[in-house]
Amino acid sequence: MMVLAILSAAFGLVAFIAAVLTFRKRKFLGGTFGLLLGLLFLSLGSLFAAITIGTQGYRALTREEVAAVVKIQPVAPQEFNAHIRLADEEEVSFLIAGDEIYVDAHILKWKPIVNYLGLHTAYELDRVAGRYTRLEDEQSKPRTIFHLSQEKPVNLFHLRQRYALLKPLLDAEYGSGTFVAADEPSELEVRVSTSGLLIRKVK
Repeated sequence: MMVLAILSAAFGLVAFIAAVLTFRKRKFLGGTFGLLLGLLFLSLGSLFAAITIGTQGYRALTREEVAAVVKIQPVAPQEFNAHIRLADEEEVSFLIAGDEIYVDAHILKWKPIVNYLGLHTAYELDRVAGRYTRLEDEQSKPRTIFHLSQEKPVNLFHLRQRYALLKPLLDAEYGSGTFVAADEPSELEVRVSTSGLLIRKVK
């Protein structure tokens, strides 16, 4: 995708220079056409570059795989430590309130034709939170929620909403969440597949 961005920018620059030279020869019609063509390619280059930046942090997904390993250690009733090792080996720990641990993710599924441009179904873990079993507790007791996603200068979900051009390229974009009890010491695998997230107990 970055190659397309560079090529589009290069074509745009060449067309822009050609337009300037044409204007200098007082060929205004040809110069105007070249200028518009240059602006078009420069815009496409910017869009491809934005998509490339927006997909940073997303991991290609072709089968079920482990997105994170979570170690649960209860510290009090309805409170536990969650030590999380992400797929890129980054490790984070959180003190979470609740009876259960909840994890969700963004999933992007591109249409087959876009796969040839190097974009495949991808995911990024977004948040981890505590969840209470009883609705009354959920409504009245403290809530804890933390980010797992990376900060990016361009968010691909927002980019898709802003540019209608991307809509025909996406097959689906959705969020998926899963939760499991966190009332005893345990090690869990958060797994992701093209159908969404699931949690499996390791030990």
